[in-house]
Amino acid sequence: PKMKEDNCLHAALICLGMLYYSHAITTEKLNHARPSLHGHHEKGKEGQVLHRSKRGWVWNQFFVIEEYTGPDPVLVGRLHSDIDSGDGNIKYILSGEGAGIIFVIDDKSGNIHATKTLDREERAQYTLTAQAVDRNTNRPLEPPSEFIVKVQDINDNPPEFLHENYHANVPERSNVGTSVIQVTASDADDPTYGNSAKLVYSILEGQPYFSVEAQTGIIRTALPNMDREAKEEYHVVIQAKDMGGHMGGLSGTTKVTITLTDVNDNPPKFPQSVYQMSVSEAAVPGEEVGRVKAKDPDIGENGLVAYSIIDGDGVDMFEITTDYETQEGVVKLKKLLDFETKKSYSLKVEAANVHIDPKFISNGPFKDTVTVKISVEDADEPPVFLKPSYIFEVQENAASGTVVGKVHAKDPDAANSAIRYSIDRHTDLERYFIINAEDGNIKTIKALDREEIAWHNISVFAVEVHKQHQEAKVPVAIKVVDVNDNAPKFAAAYEAFVCENARSNQQFTTISADDKDDSANGPRFIFSLPPEIIHNPNFTLRDNRDNTASVLVRREGFSRQKQDLYLLPIVISDGGLPPMSSTNTLTIRVCGCDSNGSLLSCNAEAYILNAGLSTGALIAILACIVILLVIVVLFVTLKRQKKEPLIVFEEEDVRENIITYDDEGGGEEDTEAFDIATLQNPDGINGFIPRKDIKPEYQYMPRPGLRPAPNSVDVDDFINTRIQEADNDPTAPPYDSIQIYGYEGRGSVAGSLSSLESATTDSDLDYDYLQNWGPRFKKLADLYGSKDTFDDDS
Repeated sequence: PKMKEDNCLHAALICLGMLYYSHAITTEKLNHARPSLHGHHEKGKEGQVLHRSKRGWVWNQFFVIEEYTGPDPVLVGRLHSDIDSGDGNIKYILSGEGAGIIFVIDDKSGNIHATKTLDREERAQYTLTAQAVDRNTNRPLEPPSEFIVKVQDINDNPPEFLHENYHANVPERSNVGTSVIQVTASDADDPTYGNSAKLVYSILEGQPYFSVEAQTGIIRTALPNMDREAKEEYHVVIQAKDMGGHMGGLSGTTKVTITLTDVNDNPPKFPQSVYQMSVSEAAVPGEEVGRVKAKDPDIGENGLVAYSIIDGDGVDMFEITTDYETQEGVVKLKKLLDFETKKSYSLKVEAANVHIDPKFISNGPFKDTVTVKISVEDADEPPVFLKPSYIFEVQENAASGTVVGKVHAKDPDAANSAIRYSIDRHTDLERYFIINAEDGNIKTIKALDREEIAWHNISVFAVEVHKQHQEAKVPVAIKVVDVNDNAPKFAAAYEAFVCENARSNQQFTTISADDKDDSANGPRFIFSLPPEIIHNPNFTLRDNRDNTASVLVRREGFSRQKQDLYLLPIVISDGGLPPMSSTNTLTIRVCGCDSNGSLLSCNAEAYILNAGLSTGALIAILACIVILLVIVVLFVTLKRQKKEPLIVFEEEDVRENIITYDDEGGGEEDTEAFDIATLQNPDGINGFIPRKDIKPEYQYMPRPGLRPAPNSVDVDDFINTRIQEADNDPTAPPYDSIQIYGYEGRGSVAGSLSSLESATTDSDLDYDYLQNWGPRFKKLADLYGSKDTFDDDS
């Protein structure tokens, strides 16, 4: 019992100790949560009690939980000052971020409440300032102090991946654990508080082919030897869950499309063991015979296949190439076939991968073989000449009908049809040759000249008698053999010059020759003088034995006055069989030379000119004649210019001419004092008077009979003629034209129109007579005759 009591006592002491410790902790927390201002009392000298205010704020951070949805505002904390005695004289003021909107304070108690729901992901903390002032005077009792309200996080945000869909590639047949791609998710919750942002990755779809690392999100292959040819694309769903993956955590997913890339893990394979083909014997080299194809399930460069012929009796006759677009082997003809010689061929064709992956070399040889059998089909072939071309020779000047040569062709078919021959006349336009249609003998029709045409190139056709469409063509070259039928001649038209002072045996020119014949019948040339002038006293000839000859002077002292021209015949012979020769004439002129042998003059008239006028005198005479001709030409030109008329009648008008004369005359009745014809426009004599006020569109030709005589002296007739011309002129302008005449006419009713002779005023004049003057004065009558009308109206 005593031991039990001791134990109970010990337990009671322990409980009391725990309660005391808990009370101490609570007190400390309250002090932190509620700032206070302590007053300290000290005794001064002479027993006076001094009061010293001490700052009593002790700040810690306030916390408020986010996403609070309760009906009442959340109490964030309480502010209290030590100088607050509770009588309500202290007023608490809150300012800073969110003050008055999100956070409100009771100015009496200092309680702070949050009036709105907070979201830590939008704002994690707020900085506020608190101050205690006197309620009555608003005097600050404490300096302002800052504190922080932190929003406490809750798990309200699920993880989110950076991309909604991912695409990745991995080679087929990769080892287990090969990294494919890494996916990453993020959580907006606070990673420093709890497990709200602690993510764990897992795979929801895509097993058992792939796996994912829980902490890193790296996706790896989970099965070996995945074959692209079996399945190329996989769809994997990855989940990221917070709260460390525990129950209650939020999650997000993403889709990953994984494609297996190709590797060369499959050899090519022919779908059949034998290919049958056929080709006509008429096929030409390079023509396609057939195609083979080995299938390779790989793609890209891994599926490239190259074909080759490795064996068979047709290796020399056929070849195979690769069509890389269709991956087929194209069998082509390499040489011409002959059905009558061989009717079938066999080939062994191999198909092999171009690019081989060493990793899979153990899978076996990446190639396959197949047998190709080719049968040759008979074709109706054209005739075939025994030679691909023929070359014949015939001598020039041969008689017509001379045989040149013979061509021969045969029908390669089993029927062995008869052949007929002909010459392509496009190659023998001059018809030098003819061919026997039965046996192919070629003969000449006319004589041939080698110097004109040395070679004749013709074509000969061979056709089957019963099948005209089957023909063959062969080139035939015919060489014309040279015959010595042309004598040599001077290579040029030689003209030699010899000096008067030439010395004996002096060489003064060299000559050469040409021969149209072939070299066998041409050089070497032999030069000589004719026998009749072999002892020519003036010149001699020396054969240089190099197809040239030198001409030398035999004597000295030539004179142009005696003889200035010599003609020297020269005989030239060739070396042909039989030899041909010709006589050519060399022209030799005698010239004057200086002491060095340089030519000065070759004219015989030079001596005669020295006895007469010199060259300078002749030039002076010619110059004087030219000067005289120039002076005469200038004189004639100036005189012609002076004779040109000073007045151009086409540009003048009679009305612009002022005629001045001294004869006073005897009045209007005197018509003998001057000639009235001077008033006429010179142009009017020809029947046309140009108008100066307009430019007429066409010439008006006055009617015959209206023109006065050129020398008429009747002024009345002259004026009437002018009036009629003006009335009948279609080029007259639409406006008035003033006509001035010097004669008013006889017995005019109007009298003088001059205002100088009028003794009355305008009001005394009567213009009614203007109404009787006709339509030409109607306008004037209306202007002057309307006065009375106006007076009556007024």
